Amino acid sequence: MATRNTVQRSIIEGELQRLANHPTADEVFEAVHAGHPTISRATVYRTLNRLAEDGSIGRVRINNGADRFDHQTFAHYHVRCTVCGRVDDVLIPELRGAEEAAASASGYRICGHTLQFDGVCPACQQEEASGEVA
Repeated sequence: MATRNTVQRSIIEGELQRLANHPTADEVFEAVHAGHPTISRATVYRTLNRLAEDGSIGRVRINNGADRFDHQTFAHYHVRCTVCGRVDDVLIPELRGAEEAAASASGYRICGHTLQFDGVCPACQQEEASGEVA
């Protein structure tokens, strides 16, 4: 079924593009709601899910956290700050052969892969160095 290009969809896509920081659905809703209070939370969630399913936006599944949404749709990896939860792109070459190796080792038919690095972001490192973080 083709996805309709509605005004709400355009607004939601525009906010995701403007935020450009791997926001959660709640963060997208807050940004949309600030300028368009008649757009409901359910509409934002439903639209983000549809856009992710059809490949118009990326979904970043965060271990032990809320999914994030990415306006970048090309293949790339992510890093998550274990202190503040910030998520950023990691623009390194794709790991070649990883899917074949996983298929061989597991017997699964591999459909794709994601890679999430965990670490401490530069801002949190700076706070740690200055003694601001307990």
